[in-house]
Amino acid sequence: MDKKLEQMKTEYKNIQIPDELDFIVERALLKGKKSKKKNGYKWIAGTAAAAVLFIGGLNINPAMASTLAEIPVVGSIVKVLTFTEYKVDKEKYQADIKVPAVSDLENEDLAQSLNDKYIKEGKELYDDFMTDMKDLEKNGGGHLGVDSGYEVKTDNDQILSIGRYVVNTVASSSTIMKYDTIDKKNQILLSLPMLFKDESYVNTITENIKEQMRDQMKADENKIYWVSGAGLEDEDLTELFETISKEQSFYINNDGKLVMSFDKYEVAPGYMGVVEFIIPTEAISDILVSDEYIH
Repeated sequence: MDKKLEQMKTEYKNIQIPDELDFIVERALLKGKKSKKKNGYKWIAGTAAAAVLFIGGLNINPAMASTLAEIPVVGSIVKVLTFTEYKVDKEKYQADIKVPAVSDLENEDLAQSLNDKYIKEGKELYDDFMTDMKDLEKNGGGHLGVDSGYEVKTDNDQILSIGRYVVNTVASSSTIMKYDTIDKKNQILLSLPMLFKDESYVNTITENIKEQMRDQMKADENKIYWVSGAGLEDEDLTELFETISKEQSFYINNDGKLVMSFDKYEVAPGYMGVVEFIIPTEAISDILVSDEYIH
């Protein structure tokens, strides 16, 4: 674990326990000794564990638990941790916000930048939820939920891609995905423009995605994308997908392929959820800066 995360963890562990809690532990252990002959060591272990859990429960804010639980090691060096988790569990209001942190990255400035961003995102998401919850309670109540977390999309010697999702639930639900793709060998954060010689990639990738959309709709009547030329009913009334952005969400998968991602409702009806398109390398090979990442 890097020095910054280790320092944060140490500060948390050094939170002073009130004297009255020390007394609770001592009393539990003393009582355990007195009843040792009758109940053996099981009672002592159970009572001590209960006291420790009680202390832990008071140390931890009910809405936020710093877990620092390690998710499987990424590659041979870099790790992705759950640094903080915000939780709210009421009858009509639920929030579960897991904040990731990158550890053991040689480029400490990059790690700090990513971790600061993740912490800020998580805190803002929690604050917004609490504000909305209080507003709803003042105005007669309602239902509100947010579920946010992360997943390691790619894990190999060269690439680490971390996907972060936010699912908001009010009357209906929406899902937002964000990605960070790191070149672990060169210790840099990759962006979409960095991968290409010029901005022609925007049109090339857009046209390939539109073609994939049409092909999928022809092959499966249950799939619908908001794309022209696919036989959509009421096409004139639909806001059609026109183009990707220069900074469209993406990641590089374990096969070295470029994957473009769209949020729920961005290019398709809600039941389609978050949709992804793998871009064939042969469609973009001429405009790639190199084949180091995509091949």
